[in-house]
Amino acid sequence: MAIEKATFGAGCFWGVEVRFREVAGVVDAAVGYMGGHTENPTYKDVCTGRTGHAEVVELDFDTEQVSYDDLLEVFFSSHNPTTRNRQGPDVGTQYRSVIFTRGEEQQRLALAAVNAANDSGRWNQPVVTEVTAAGAFWRAEEYHQQYLAKNENAFCHV
Repeated sequence: MAIEKATFGAGCFWGVEVRFREVAGVVDAAVGYMGGHTENPTYKDVCTGRTGHAEVVELDFDTEQVSYDDLLEVFFSSHNPTTRNRQGPDVGTQYRSVIFTRGEEQQRLALAAVNAANDSGRWNQPVVTEVTAAGAFWRAEEYHQQYLAKNENAFCHV
């Protein structure tokens, strides 16, 4: 088994986590925050929009079972990458479309995927997904982990 990490922000992290957990080869997924300037932010902090963090899902995936390209396809099929700082009813920089990369290969593949998404004609607007180097991942509070599985009446737009 060859485990790597991948981190994606595609709006509300609850639904995005569910989508990635369904992918064969994803061995773990955690929701949290990345891309901001505040250390150890809370959900309440991030929701203010002042920490700079995005809600993200950090994955551990087995490269022998699923490729990073496959994960990028799941990412682009899980949200609207043409709306800046918004997914459905959720508005704010914490809901931005972003791929946090680790290393040159992930960055190359992510940039190629953004270009392919723009060229696909799938959306009427330009793709605004950010591609940036991964920084510190701050795991969200435990009640957010697998939130939709724990709360049968909860929903997410994804």
